[in-house]
Amino acid sequence: MWSWSKAAAPSGETIAHPSAPIPVLGPGVGAGVREPLGETGLEVFPLMLGGGEFGWTIDQRASEAVLDRYLEHGGNALHTADRFAAGRSEHIIGRWMRSRRVRDDMVLAVRVGGHPDHPGLGSVDLVRAVESSLARIGTDHIDLLYLDATGYDAPPIEEALATAEWLVESGKARAIGVFGFTPEQLVEARILASAGYPRIEAIDVAFNLLRPRVLEGDLRLVVSAQGIAVTPSHPLEHGFLSGKHRSRAEAARSARGAQLAERINRRGGRLLKAMDEISAELGAPHAAIAIAWLRAQRGVVAPIANAFDPAHVDELVQGVGLALSRAHVAELARATA
Repeated sequence: MWSWSKAAAPSGETIAHPSAPIPVLGPGVGAGVREPLGETGLEVFPLMLGGGEFGWTIDQRASEAVLDRYLEHGGNALHTADRFAAGRSEHIIGRWMRSRRVRDDMVLAVRVGGHPDHPGLGSVDLVRAVESSLARIGTDHIDLLYLDATGYDAPPIEEALATAEWLVESGKARAIGVFGFTPEQLVEARILASAGYPRIEAIDVAFNLLRPRVLEGDLRLVVSAQGIAVTPSHPLEHGFLSGKHRSRAEAARSARGAQLAERINRRGGRLLKAMDEISAELGAPHAAIAIAWLRAQRGVVAPIANAFDPAHVDELVQGVGLALSRAHVAELARATA
């Protein structure tokens, strides 16, 4: 690359050639991009970085590289769960926040109820699960606490929300979200909220281009009527929507091959072909298209996306600034019909 010499600068400083890349100074542009998270009072970057890979497929050092890249892009919302890598994900995120001194800048979302030491949402287990998560992370509060109602016998909703009320009043949690709640449970929770229990502010559902009907029918009606913020997880369907797995054989070699192979069918092939065409037209990676599609859906505030390499973060974040046309959305709808 051409560069100007010191002799060309009267001050003796080296002046970069006019065509050289402009250095990035200060926070990324994304630091000014924020969306309100329901009625929590929290404002988040419209893409949550999930910690599902931390401590499982990548170690502390690699995880911190992913977190650093997300922060460089202006991201401020992190999601983890007490069951991710048996708690190692929480430990890694906590250590990173302390070393970078960014805890106050982050919106921390934690899902509890799936750790084998404190399973379910019973009063005792729920309190112990939250306190254990706080200890692993090294913080005194969780900004958005997701209650996981899957995998174990769930107690009555009133019992879970009564415990959540204590957690909020004691300052251990700021707002409540849910994972695995049915429309009927959400309606019951809203009735209890009118009696003073904490309001459900966000819901995590496995909603993506390959599973577009997950958020339909009664669930969509209830979520919309209650103004619950949707934060869909698995936006790339375990890597399939990144365009990396083109067949059942390729899917079978992935980390979650058995699950993924079951979902790859003729519709999946049509979907990838449609995404190929949009990718070529917009010059955007498949991952960005998947994120952009989610953000175009009513009620979606911030998809939750895991990453195990900084380059993956780069692709995902592109979806925040990518706007799909109505023609693109219709094309994707036809592919998933």
